[in-house]
This record gives sequence, C-alpha cells and structure tokens, in this order.
Amino acid sequence: MNIGVLGGTFDPIHYGHLIIAEAAKARLDLTEVLFVPAGLPWLRMDSPLSAAEHRVQMVRLAIGDKPYFKLSTVEVERAGPSYTVETIAELKGQLGARDELFFILGWDSLAELPKWREPERLIKLCRLVAVPRVDQPKPDLKSLEAAIPGLAQRVILLDTPEVDISASEIRQRVAQGLAIGHLVPEPVARYIREQGLYTKA
Repeated sequence: MNIGVLGGTFDPIHYGHLIIAEAAKARLDLTEVLFVPAGLPWLRMDSPLSAAEHRVQMVRLAIGDKPYFKLSTVEVERAGPSYTVETIAELKGQLGARDELFFILGWDSLAELPKWREPERLIKLCRLVAVPRVDQPKPDLKSLEAAIPGLAQRVILLDTPEVDISASEIRQRVAQGLAIGHLVPEPVARYIREQGLYTKA
C-alpha cells in the first residue's frame, strides 16, 4: 500500500489540510492518508499550542466521514520534542514491508529540510511530497540535493493545490468573534465553540 502522512499542529485543522490530503491521495493513488497531530514540535517549542486532546479531537471530527483518512497519535503519545524522522520510523515499523510512506509537506518546509534532524535517514524511510504554499517560491532542488545527496530522487513536487488558509488566521477570527464556518468543517467549528478555544481571556 502507498500511505500518505500529513503532520501538523492542527491548531485547528482546516479545509486547507483536507484539500491537500485529497489532492495527494488522488495524484499519487494513495490507499489512505494518516493525519499526525504534533506532540511538541521542535520548531515551535516556544509557541503556545492548544492541548493535544483538543487538537486530536478536532482531527477526529474533521476526518470522521472519510474512511481513507486515518488519525495517528504516535507523536502526542511520545514524550519530548517531536522529530519527523522518528515519527516516520515508528509508522514504518507498524506497516508491512511492502508499504511505502509518502510524507506530505509544504514547499517552505522542504526548503528548510537540511535543518531537520537526520534528513538523510528521513528520505530513505519515505518519499517526500511537496505542495505549494501561497507566496512561497518553488524549492531549489539542485541546492537541496547538494545538501542532502539523493533527495532529488525521493521528492515529488506538486504544483497544486495552492491553499490560502492559515490556522493563525482562524484563531484570530475566533478571538474577534468572526465566523469560521467557511474555513473549517462544521463539527470542528462547533467543537471550538463548545470548548471555548482561541477566545481571548
């Protein structure tokens, strides 16, 4: 099986995440896509983050009607900072020998890959699927290949979809009392309201 992996803080999960997962599934003929809420993302150790239980539940609500989307809690169950290479290694250990993982990330994240933990090991464990980000240039594969030999053969660059939704924008809208129904699935919007998430103190 070809299995996609989409990680993120999902604070909150929104239509952009779902559109990207649907596009990757269709383009790469993926059997399923695993949504992996971050535990303590090392790149955002100093940023406030909603409790893992809320972020996990929002993902569960957002993908509940799509059987080919699955929730994985490997990162929130692991203590300490979250590193993608460890997550992918753990997921790979749970799958069959013939299953292949496709890690979905933004163009901006791909450009930063040389700064990640063990990128050489990461590209041996999975293929990378890079999707465009609004106002982000296409990654320079030549320079990335120089920094991480073998990377160019393990990357699939997608030109679409280009999604212009951000979780920070959604959090700001909630804090301002503005509608978010066009940005997140209704069960997620309802959960945010019921739990009082993102409202100013």
